[in-house]
Amino acid sequence: MKVLIATKYGFCFGVEHAIEKARKLLDEKETVYCLGPLIHNSHVVNRLSRAGLRVVDDLSQIDTSTCEQSHSDTPTDRNSSAERVSSTNHVPTVLIRSHGCRPEILEEIKKRGFKLADATCILVKRAQKLVGELYQQGYQVVIVGDPDHPEVQGAVGHAPGKVIVVDGPEDLDKLPSTKGRLAVISQTTNSAEDFGKIVGLIAMRGYEEMKVVNTICRETARRQASAVELCRNVDVMFVLGSHHSANTGELAQLCRRNGVDTYHLQDWQEFKPEYIVGSNTAGVTAGASTPDWIIREFVSNLQKL
Repeated sequence: MKVLIATKYGFCFGVEHAIEKARKLLDEKETVYCLGPLIHNSHVVNRLSRAGLRVVDDLSQIDTSTCEQSHSDTPTDRNSSAERVSSTNHVPTVLIRSHGCRPEILEEIKKRGFKLADATCILVKRAQKLVGELYQQGYQVVIVGDPDHPEVQGAVGHAPGKVIVVDGPEDLDKLPSTKGRLAVISQTTNSAEDFGKIVGLIAMRGYEEMKVVNTICRETARRQASAVELCRNVDVMFVLGSHHSANTGELAQLCRRNGVDTYHLQDWQEFKPEYIVGSNTAGVTAGASTPDWIIREFVSNLQKL
C-alpha cells in the first residue's frame, strides 16, 4: 500500500506545552489534579495518569486530607527550609488543561488554597480575553463554535450570560433581531471555511456594526490546508485522533467535503481491511492531540498491507 503523509499533522505547540507542564509537575513529585482530560487523547492522558496525574471533573473531587495534613505539620523552625518545601508538596496542584476554564474556577482554586498550574493554550487565552474586552466595549459577543466544547464554555465565562454561541446556520435565530453592534469570534479549532460561511450569513442580517476577529489557530489552519492538498493525491484518507477532538473531527469533515472516502480513527486498532478495498494510495493526517507514535504505528502497518 502506498501511503502519503500530510506535511502538517500531529501535536501543536499548545498541546506540547500542556504535556510538558504536566510531566514537569509530576517529576517534581507534586500531587497533581487535572480538571478534565489534559488534552483530547486517551493514550496520552492514560500515560500521564500512570505517572500520577489525577483527572477529576470537579474541585470537590480533590482529596484535601493531604492539604490539611500539610497545614498541621508546618514546621515552626524558620531555618528548616528543606522541611518547609517538603510540607508544601502536600498541597494539591490543580492543572488547568489546554482548553482553559471559566474565571470563577480559577478563583475557587485559589480560595480553596490549592496551587494553580495553568496549561491553557495562549490562543485560547486570547479568545477568552477578547470576549471580556468586546463585551465591555458594548458589543453583543458571538462565538462560532460548539457550545458543549470546554474551550467555548471557558470563553463564555468571561462574559457570563452575555455571549451567544452559534454552531451552525440553524442557530442564527439566537441572534438579536435589533440591528445593533455584533462582535464575532471563532472557536480556535474551526475551519476558516465554516467560520467564513457563518460570518457571511450573519452579515446578511443587516446589523449596524459587525466586528469580526479571526481567532482560528494558525496551526489548525495549516493542518487543514495540508489535509485538503493531500486529498487531491490519494484514494482514501485516514484522520487519526480522538473522537472527542474538535480539530480532528474538523479535519475529517474537510477531507470528506473534498470528495475522498475518509475514516476518522483513534489508532490502528480501529482499522478494518475493507477501508482500503479498491484503493492504491492512502493519505494519513492527524489532529493536534495525536502523538507521533500513534501515527508512526498506523503508517507502518498500512504500508505492510
